[in-house]
Amino acid sequence: MSEMLPPHSRRAFLSTSAAATAAAVAGSASLFPARPAAAAERGAGSGPAAGGSIRPFRVHFPERDLVDLRRRIVSTRWPEHETVVDHSQGVPLTTTQELARYWASEYDWRKVEAKLNALPNFITEIDGLDIHFIHVRSKHKNAMPLIVTHGWPGSVIEQLKIIEPLTNPTAYGAKASDAFHVVIPSLPGYGFSGKPTTSGWGPDRIARAWTELMQRLGYTKYVAQGGDWGALIVDLMAVQKPSGLLGIHTNLPGVVPPEIAKALATGSPVPPGLSGDEKQAYEQLQFTYKHLAYARIMGSRPQTLTGLTDSPVGLATFMLDHDGRSLELISRVFAGHQEGLTRDDILDNITLYWLTNTAVSSARLYWENKYSLVPNGVSIPVAVSAFPDENFQAPKSWAQKAYPQLIHFNRLPKGGHFAAWEQPRLFTDELRAGFRSLR
Repeated sequence: MSEMLPPHSRRAFLSTSAAATAAAVAGSASLFPARPAAAAERGAGSGPAAGGSIRPFRVHFPERDLVDLRRRIVSTRWPEHETVVDHSQGVPLTTTQELARYWASEYDWRKVEAKLNALPNFITEIDGLDIHFIHVRSKHKNAMPLIVTHGWPGSVIEQLKIIEPLTNPTAYGAKASDAFHVVIPSLPGYGFSGKPTTSGWGPDRIARAWTELMQRLGYTKYVAQGGDWGALIVDLMAVQKPSGLLGIHTNLPGVVPPEIAKALATGSPVPPGLSGDEKQAYEQLQFTYKHLAYARIMGSRPQTLTGLTDSPVGLATFMLDHDGRSLELISRVFAGHQEGLTRDDILDNITLYWLTNTAVSSARLYWENKYSLVPNGVSIPVAVSAFPDENFQAPKSWAQKAYPQLIHFNRLPKGGHFAAWEQPRLFTDELRAGFRSLR
């Protein structure tokens, strides 16, 4: 994959060398102002939280921002229809136009604002940057502290459905001993977190920031979960080995053996001798490697995406075209079918990106990244959940090679890239089972 993508776009599925990983871990005013993320209320004071302080945060965007959003949607200049009947040219015009119609005429942002404000939201400054996070403590004694990390094009909205089942398990048919204290931060440049003004905020720095966040919250022992960028970040947390980290869970394990990665990078056919699960994974990865246009442009020229900050429909279309299975699901949703996600789910997330003006600042994480999806050196306990409609459904044999302390592995019957969002019950069950032995 590193041979296929630009130098700053190596968010891939192959292993880096242990030496390179160790070295990387060791080193660690415009004419047209953008819409500020500070359109949301940041509580008392302004600017970064001082000296490790933690202050409450409340979400509220002025009505003029929502009026402007609807105006821009209805003023969209549309292209012609695609010349194919499948998704091979990208997001179908019919899907985009139905999304825009609903967004402009029926969607209500204030509902998700209320959901967010019903939760404890906070801001704290870490390494010179404001970090937003949701922090919900369980009422149950001996609950396990857990930090959950989203990716792109996700946000904290992606995890809202799992908070209550994790913190209050007895209300969902589980035991009090399954309870978690849940911390869900917004990545730098995403959502309500600050936007880095200098380079250097790559996944390894974020991993260190998350360790600082958990320490600041008083958690001396905790576990970490991640998907998409979050999967790489929790792996890097494991490589960095902070004293309090007991184990990690990932739903996008980048566990492809080097010889398989090399075959994928050269476009080779399925190698001989693979098991059924391994062959399926290889074929899924072949498809994934051919459909990474979004990663290539964000990884090489993120500032070129300025148009996404000017057109909400352009932003939405770009965000929908992440992976084939998710796009198929979303297209069915906007065609009127009932799926794991609703129209509001999808637009809650897109609208958050629009209102916080984070299309370009979030894209820069691809440019910052110098790692493959899984670095070597993850020696602490790891739990893996392999969902069938993910970029690839990891075989257990590959996970065992990548993670010497694999304590849980499960291939799920349904669910895709946004597992916590799409299949919250399955996802919650996986976290309970995956971390149970570490309590």
